[in-house]
Amino acid sequence: MTTAFRFCLATLSMSIATFTAILLILAVAASAQTPPQTPPANPWASAPQTSAAEKLNFPPLLLQQLSAIKATALNDDYAYRQLAHLTENIGARPTGSPQANAAAEYVEGELRKLGLEVRLEPVTVPHWVRGAETAALVEYPGMVSGTTQKIILTALGGSSSTPAEGLTADVVTVDTFEELQALGHDKVAGKIVLFNELFDKQKAAAGMAFASYGDAVRYRGAGAKAAADLGAVAALVRSVGNADYRLPHTGFSFPAGIPAGAVTAEDADLIVHLAAQGKVRMRLTLTPQKLPDETSYNVIADLKGSEHPEQIVVVSGHLDSWDLGTGAIDDGAGVVIAMETAEILQRLHLRPARTLRVIAWMDEETGGSGSRAYTAEYSTDFPHYVAAIESDSGAAHPLGFGVRITPAASEALHPAQSVLQSIGATVLQPSTYPPGADIEAMSNAGVPAFGVMQDDRTYFNYHHTAADTLDKVIPSELRENAAAMAVMAYALTNMKEPLPRQ
Repeated sequence: MTTAFRFCLATLSMSIATFTAILLILAVAASAQTPPQTPPANPWASAPQTSAAEKLNFPPLLLQQLSAIKATALNDDYAYRQLAHLTENIGARPTGSPQANAAAEYVEGELRKLGLEVRLEPVTVPHWVRGAETAALVEYPGMVSGTTQKIILTALGGSSSTPAEGLTADVVTVDTFEELQALGHDKVAGKIVLFNELFDKQKAAAGMAFASYGDAVRYRGAGAKAAADLGAVAALVRSVGNADYRLPHTGFSFPAGIPAGAVTAEDADLIVHLAAQGKVRMRLTLTPQKLPDETSYNVIADLKGSEHPEQIVVVSGHLDSWDLGTGAIDDGAGVVIAMETAEILQRLHLRPARTLRVIAWMDEETGGSGSRAYTAEYSTDFPHYVAAIESDSGAAHPLGFGVRITPAASEALHPAQSVLQSIGATVLQPSTYPPGADIEAMSNAGVPAFGVMQDDRTYFNYHHTAADTLDKVIPSELRENAAAMAVMAYALTNMKEPLPRQ
């Protein structure tokens, strides 16, 4: 697979789908200039054109362009090829690593090839590196003399280190923060605390995996601090994830001055069962290091608007990843479908009326320094931002968008939803919180915010694990995601009137 791919704009080298799409656009443009004696049948008769305002915002030419964008995305593997390079040629991209900076430079170069105005903007990022990770139960009820039981775990980002030789301590298990507080300092001091909050699999199977994640992830984030405050020597959490394949899930934990890790669901069950029978002791070795901060980069690329260049529509994903896997679904996929949005418009010679801005964020996973740096630089311009889109929920079939917009804005987007109806990406699900961590500041400033909403039922099988790799991405579903983002983004850049702000 090549590491860089140039699309020739000459007609002879275009794919059939692309050539056909351009012909469709030119045909509609021509018909708008010279109306035929007998008007053709309206191919958009099924679109819910329910008001004069919608007809003004989505004239026939724009609808035809959106249809051509969708058709092109569904017949193109640009995003998949870019994702393959990011994940297989470059690999994992933890903040502060050489791979993260190489990825930023690669994305910059690819967007520059598309003819966008591109810049790398420096961001100071944390640099935390994983060390040795071992654990074993060395004392427990019914233990066979001369044996131990291996525990599979991984360090959480922000974890401190044990001594090089490890530490050995009794384990106490709790399900909630309230149970921990009820134990008090005397029963926690000097011990390893295991938080055993279960990930709700039934809720996830019903399409509410992020609700399950939200319930459990608070223990990953704040558990170590709560345990350290009561004198614990280490804190462990049951992995925050869905599939039980003895696979640990990492993630960020607020630094608490003690080692912090995630054990597999199976090993959490084992420890809880044994602790119910009597004393359990663990030997734990985690030796991560917090290295000096590094300079990394947000990648920012503009396709300037032809009519209102000062008005901006953002499409984005985050470029950094955890180090266990290669960051295919979290969040290489989000970056490459944002890239493809620009690639499709350039290939079809479509000039947005407003500026389309592609952003590959750095450091979403370990603190959000990329989005903070961007906000510090550009927040005075947020009143001119028309919308912001982020994809950070995987690469499975898109259902639509989680949105933080007004009801009037949702109604104004009915025609764009109709274009996406054939792939089922029509949902505009209101959210009380910003639908993307990196666009939170924009959303809080009133910018209409969109998060690509994927089928999340299996997302947390792989999230933050060694299994987050390219093979988990289905190319046809990645194409659907590219179609959803590109159609919505172009609609937002070319609607006659911008959406009302929040």
